[in-house]
Amino acid sequence: MVNFGKKLAADQVEEWKGYYIDYKLMKKMLKQYVQQTQLGGKDREQVLKEFSRVLDDQIERIVLFLLQQQGHLANRIEELGEQRAALLEQHDIPQVFQLREAYREVGRDLINLLRFVDMNATGIRKILKKFDKRFGYRFTDYYVTTRANHPYSQLQQVFKQVGIVAVVGALSRNLAYLQDHQGSFLSIYDHPSVTLKDPIIEQVNHAVQKLTHATSFLQFLGQHALIVQEDSQSGSEDLADDQSYHFMSLLLNLVNTFLYMVNTYIIVPTADDYSISLGAAATVCGIIIGSMAVAQVFSSVYFSAWSNRSYFRPLVFSSIMLLSGNLLYALAYDLNSLAVLLLGRLLCGLGSARAVNRRYISDCVPLKIRLQASAGFVSASALGMACGPALAGLLQIRFKMYWLTFNQSTLPGWVMCIAWLVYLLWLWISFKEPGHFAKSSVNAQPSETGDQVGANLDEEDPAKPLLVATEGRREQNAEDDDEKLSENSHGSATSIIAAYKLLTPSVKVQLLIYFMLKYAMEILLSESSVITTYYFNWSTSVVAIFLASLGLTVLPVNAIVGSYITNLFEDRQILVASEIMVLIGIIMSFRFTPHYSIPQYVSSALITFVFAEVLEGVNLSLLSRVMSSRLARGTYNGGLLSTEAGTLARVVADATITAAGYLGPDLLLNITLLPPLVICIASIAATVCTYNTLY
Repeated sequence: MVNFGKKLAADQVEEWKGYYIDYKLMKKMLKQYVQQTQLGGKDREQVLKEFSRVLDDQIERIVLFLLQQQGHLANRIEELGEQRAALLEQHDIPQVFQLREAYREVGRDLINLLRFVDMNATGIRKILKKFDKRFGYRFTDYYVTTRANHPYSQLQQVFKQVGIVAVVGALSRNLAYLQDHQGSFLSIYDHPSVTLKDPIIEQVNHAVQKLTHATSFLQFLGQHALIVQEDSQSGSEDLADDQSYHFMSLLLNLVNTFLYMVNTYIIVPTADDYSISLGAAATVCGIIIGSMAVAQVFSSVYFSAWSNRSYFRPLVFSSIMLLSGNLLYALAYDLNSLAVLLLGRLLCGLGSARAVNRRYISDCVPLKIRLQASAGFVSASALGMACGPALAGLLQIRFKMYWLTFNQSTLPGWVMCIAWLVYLLWLWISFKEPGHFAKSSVNAQPSETGDQVGANLDEEDPAKPLLVATEGRREQNAEDDDEKLSENSHGSATSIIAAYKLLTPSVKVQLLIYFMLKYAMEILLSESSVITTYYFNWSTSVVAIFLASLGLTVLPVNAIVGSYITNLFEDRQILVASEIMVLIGIIMSFRFTPHYSIPQYVSSALITFVFAEVLEGVNLSLLSRVMSSRLARGTYNGGLLSTEAGTLARVVADATITAAGYLGPDLLLNITLLPPLVICIASIAATVCTYNTLY
């Protein structure tokens, strides 16, 4: 993979060459500062002041050029607007086509300007990170705090693109007027639901979304999946994606996600009754539910590694494990064996192929529909989470067939056993293994192949004198030293330890938040049957309806947040507000008086669950931004790390429920709420400390 310095040089618009960030100069300055501080020539305060001044000058040059180009584009659109006004009366179709091409030419220049901003914003981020790493000093915090929040901020022009969206809007509006050259001119303002189908506008919108991380409902859902994207692909790579894409295989991955989530939550309303029928305490339901998560901690790793070589075989193995696990879960009742029941749940956890599902979307779905596929992954998870308890509520029947018992405890196992058998047959018949694993193996070892590709790309012209070529190579190697040291040749992490070393404080805080919200949600869901039975005497059907209702809030809440809230507030602001609301929900859940009412329980559960869902979306959105691009591929990727954090949270939460059960049902609620309360307070404090790095 080509480093950023080379990419910046290769992708520059030649006429604008003097207005890009001088990344080479900034790297050289960093190296000089390191040497000077080591020799005692300069102290840290001098370095900070000088580097800040140079970076301010770089950003000022970028911003002034950006404003100048925006003005040129605005003038061109204004001139074309006068021509368009004249055409409204003439309806001259050839001139309409000619004018439309003129607008598209403006659009092409606008795309270049958007890419200019994107390259410079990336350069600023990278040079700030390099400074932090070289000096062990949080310069990024200081610089962003003092510059971004200033009333005369120039940094906001780069990262928020103040004004450039107006140019995009003007171009889109005028092209929309010319969309129908028959004379019925549409307005994007009168018809906001009408999507302008113009290739240039689509490219402009893609560039804007890449630059601003636009948070429409679809993208907000897609970010829940934490399918971390690397830098934009080349045309050849995108073509490879198109060739490997197979809709039925994608659908099978989404169905696998849905069925797994149903499998996870279908037993929640009846797990306490099942444990009692086998002679155990009701709170052993925590171990029954959590045993699946325990196995998932390990299965996520080997499934992630396995997906480097195949998708079909891991999915087949997953289906067999889940089929076998559900069969044992159902048979445990007649065998009167808690061990068989737990073994069944462990096998189900060992069949968790969510890492494969994520990886398939990331590697085999074309870039142009990857966002929709990611949103489908999240929607399938949410739907499965709601359908699991709802299905359990419908299975309130009892009968025997030969020596097998079918009741509310065993029917979830039998139903899921049949579902996985049907899925396995469908998978065997319809799944198409993508033929790009040679490419995947290259991606898995970028430190070797990347260097080779770089060597091929950087070969000097053989006609050059040997001395000049040697000097050029030496200079180029010197320029690349910093890049190789900081990015380790852009290779993916090859172990958990290597992945952990890539975690910055911001990433660690986001993983802590993810752990906290999953902990709080698991406590709420897993102990719901025990708590509601003890305090309110709810039946299994009522518990199932309650849990299904909570699950059904996921998509509407994400729709509101993704379509509206994220357009009004920054992600980091929503993050802090959601953490505070989760904290309020947890505090409201405590039993402060002898009488614990249904309204208190339901309202506190709703607040905790809804804002935990909001928090999850924003948390994963921020996590995908602050996480190293080296965690976008390979076995130990960002999706795996977040999955492991969430799974560990579920394991600890379910173990807490079982352990607290030994103190009696009267203390169960308050004891199990104490850990998430403490972790939530700690996560809020940690968020405040890293707030200025979340941009």
